[in-house]
Amino acid sequence: MSELSVNHLLGIKELSAQDIHLIFETASQFKEVINRPIKKVPSLRDITVANLFFENSTRTRLSFELAEKRLSADIINFSAASSSVKKGETLIDTVNNILSMKVDMVVMRHPNPGAAKFLSLNVNSTIINAGDGAHEHPTQALLDAFSIVSKHGDLKGKKVLIVGDILHSRVALSNILCLLKLGAEVKLCGPATLMPKYITKLGVTVSHNLKESLEWCDIANMLRVQHERQDLKYFPSIREYTKQFGLTLPMLDSLKKEITIMHPGPINRGVEISSEVADSDYSIILNQVENGVAIRMAVLYLLASKNKMNFKAD
Repeated sequence: MSELSVNHLLGIKELSAQDIHLIFETASQFKEVINRPIKKVPSLRDITVANLFFENSTRTRLSFELAEKRLSADIINFSAASSSVKKGETLIDTVNNILSMKVDMVVMRHPNPGAAKFLSLNVNSTIINAGDGAHEHPTQALLDAFSIVSKHGDLKGKKVLIVGDILHSRVALSNILCLLKLGAEVKLCGPATLMPKYITKLGVTVSHNLKESLEWCDIANMLRVQHERQDLKYFPSIREYTKQFGLTLPMLDSLKKEITIMHPGPINRGVEISSEVADSDYSIILNQVENGVAIRMAVLYLLASKNKMNFKAD
């Protein structure tokens, strides 16, 4: 298989295991490129990519922008805070105005679940979902899984623990879907109030005991509590949350095995994870950041290759 089965990256749900493996193979090649003295390739020369961020983002936006520059694409950056969206312009009008500037690909983050899917059905461009509300964040899940494969060689049979605010996390859902497709076992751990009721139907198990969960897993992915998405109080206090679900170095050192620690960022040091853990040899958090650029280069390149004929026709 030399091309993706999809024309857009809207979510992990739409990808096959073969698609994911192809993205990983391509990312491995790009990882070599970004570690060379000359880090640029002309793969997306003459292709214009618009980065549309209707929500604040630092890591994802910079990662996509760097990936696009490494591929020699032309880039348009759009921020909703300083746009006509504030004046009441609709999403489709905003995007169509941008596309009239002959944009080939759109990378979009939006607060509403399904916004990327909606856009793919209504505008003539290749859409990459950079996060839609609390729904999906496919490139984060891909880079997380790729980071595990880079460290452990394979995901089949690996036990992956996801800890934290599952209810409000787009990272959690995309990770669950991606890990299960690649043969991993997945357990979720966090307060019962931050666990969606339907979640076990996806084929995962749930625990509310961090120590027991850590003893079970090979890899632990620590998520932050997303206060900005919470309109209710889901636990008594931050101190209480940290006491029950915060990861510390003594806790890791007390295990009878060594496990790999991940975090999608931004990190709330001293809340879900201590600074000692984040900066320890257990952690592959900085590897995730590097792998993020390679994965996003792979996604951009593969979608551009798949849709090359459409670009020419336009």
